[in-house]
Amino acid sequence: MGFPQKRPLRQLTPQEREELSRKATSISERVSTAKKAKALLAVADGCTFAEAGRQAGMSQDGVSQLVERFHHRGVEALSIAPGRGRKPTYTSQDHEQILQEIQRRPTWDVDQCIVWSLPFLQRSLHAKGFLDISPRTIRRVLQAHGWKYQQTTRTWLLIDQGE
Repeated sequence: MGFPQKRPLRQLTPQEREELSRKATSISERVSTAKKAKALLAVADGCTFAEAGRQAGMSQDGVSQLVERFHHRGVEALSIAPGRGRKPTYTSQDHEQILQEIQRRPTWDVDQCIVWSLPFLQRSLHAKGFLDISPRTIRRVLQAHGWKYQQTTRTWLLIDQGE
């Protein structure tokens, strides 16, 4: 037997119960959303937070926090809050520095190349403080900003400039 619930789940409206039931059984919903819906329905049907957590594959604390969010946000508590997940490693300012570097014409004296390749660009960026940047990351940044590697000229061009 668990501790008494500090703040039990409020009575569900028919619309909320219907939406939770739909989300709990839907195969197109995220798994985490379906788990949360199952837990809320179990609590609404009289289960303790611990029992509801076991049925839905969540912890008792997770169910307790979910119920609290449900009181504040309603069915929106099932969705993942903004700002969750991995934060970007490189900021938009870092992207701008990478773009500025590729727009600079390389010189043999400084860069030991006359056109940019990913390894030479990586070496140049490393000298400017990007110690852990990989060629793959550089490629992704350039492609995201409209740059394309030209096999024939062996250099990077903006798409609207090249083709």
